[in-house]
This record gives sequence, C-alpha cells and structure tokens, in this order.
Amino acid sequence: MIDISKISTERRNNKTKNIDIVSTKEILVLLNNEDKTVPLAVENAIDQISEVVEVVTEAFSNGGRLFYIGAGTSGRLGVLDASECPPTFGVPDDMVIGIIAGGDTALRLAVEGIEDSKAAAVLDLEKHHLNHNDVVIGIAASGRTPYVIGALEYANKIGCSTGCVTTSSNSEVARIAKYPIEAITGAEPLTGSTRMKSGTAQKLILNMITTASMVKIGKVYENLMIDVQMSNDKLVSRAQIIVTEITGVEAEIAQKYLDKYGSVKYAIFAIMSKIEDPEKIKELLDQHHGNIRESLKYNV
Repeated sequence: MIDISKISTERRNNKTKNIDIVSTKEILVLLNNEDKTVPLAVENAIDQISEVVEVVTEAFSNGGRLFYIGAGTSGRLGVLDASECPPTFGVPDDMVIGIIAGGDTALRLAVEGIEDSKAAAVLDLEKHHLNHNDVVIGIAASGRTPYVIGALEYANKIGCSTGCVTTSSNSEVARIAKYPIEAITGAEPLTGSTRMKSGTAQKLILNMITTASMVKIGKVYENLMIDVQMSNDKLVSRAQIIVTEITGVEAEIAQKYLDKYGSVKYAIFAIMSKIEDPEKIKELLDQHHGNIRESLKYNV
C-alpha cells in the first residue's frame, strides 16, 4: 500500500468538512473560495515557470519539441494544451505533443493501472523518437505517478531538458526534473479530487508555458496571434481584424492580402514592408525566426 497521507493534495480540507449538509449556494461559495487560492499558488511558482519557458523557447529555436506527459486529469490537460497550439500559433502538429497514459482512449475513459507503469511511459516516448533537443514536462498533481517518473527518468537518460508541474510539496517528480514547477495548492475541497484546485493550477501553468514560449519565438505581435490558422469562419474574421488592427488598412484591403498570401503574418509583413514577393517575404522572415519586428528592421 502507498502511504498517501504524506501527499499534500490528499489531506482533508477543514474548511469544507460540512459541504454535504449545506445549501447549494453555500456549496458553491465554499468551492469558489477554495478556487480563489489557486492563482496565488501559481504566482508563488512564477520564477520556476520562467525558467521552464526559457528552456522551452531555446528548444523551439533549435528545432526541438515540447512533450507534456501525464496520467488521468494531468494527462488530459497536457493533451488539451498541446492540441490548441497548432490552430492558435500556426505551429506543426508535432511541435507540442501531449501524451496521456493509456493513449487517446484515456481521454474519455479511465484506463486502470496504466499510470503505475514506468515502462509504458518509455514506450510512449520512444514512439516519437525522443531526442536530446526535446523538452519533456511531466504533469502529476501528486508528484509520485510512476508513469510520469518513468518518463522523466528516461528523458534525463538521453539528455533531454526535463520539467514537471506538480501541486504537491516535497514530491519525487520535483526531485527528478531538472526544472521543477511546484504550485502548492493544498488540500482539495473534496479530499484527493485533484481535478479541482490542482487541475486548475496545472491548466494555468500549461497555458503560461506555451503562450510565453510562442510570444518569445515571434508568434505574437503586440498581443495579437499573427500565426492563427484560418480554419473556420470565426478565425477568418479574427485574421482580418488582426491585419487591420496592426496595419491600419481597411477590412477590404486586409482581406485582399489574406486571400493573396493565405497567412496573417505574410499579409501584415507585405503591407508594412511594401514587399509583395512571397519568396522575399519568406526569406526575410526566415532570417529572423518569423519575428515581424526584427524582420522589418532589416528590410532594405
């Protein structure tokens, strides 16, 4: 038997012991009050998150990939954040990869026992031909999930940068990861239900890691998503608004450039630089890792 009493997320929360006998509104107030503590826990981990962002940014700049790996809720959150990067930032599907113990089936259904296998994590990473240029971030609320520990140990062995996101103090994953992130959220409103405060903290942190890293590699201009993929009507409208906001041209002109280049970034750069040749635009942007501001400085 595992002694889970030492895991901080498994402790009982004295503030919610009467949650089963109060009114509906009082239940919600109790939950909301506990949720309010989560951003403070994340704030306390900002320095650690910053280190991870720097590591991930460097990996992206060198052609490396970011892997999230976890089990249960933690794994689902990793897959969620990874799956939103291609449409949001226009990156390849294999640049940020989310792996959940038990595979895609486990996104909807519990796969019993798989989180206890270190070997399963190694096999899952081997399928993606993990190499030393990549970053592996293990996500584990308890900080002791064998599947995640196995992934981090394997990644360390082959020379990857490794990180973790945990909400438990003094955890094993934090000792194994080179760049741990520890957002200590304390006892859950429902004892051990880490889909609650822990999950919320993990979601915030994963958003921060990918968003900040994408900003740093030039996927954002001001606070606008200049590599957004125009995959539905809403995103087509957003693309047009982004071009008009940045360049000041009318919507019709913005759409003309979007139609011509099929890219928000190319449309913006063409308008701002007065360069129409897509090959020349590509050359300038590639020279500066897709960063519009830097590319414009060297436009001659």
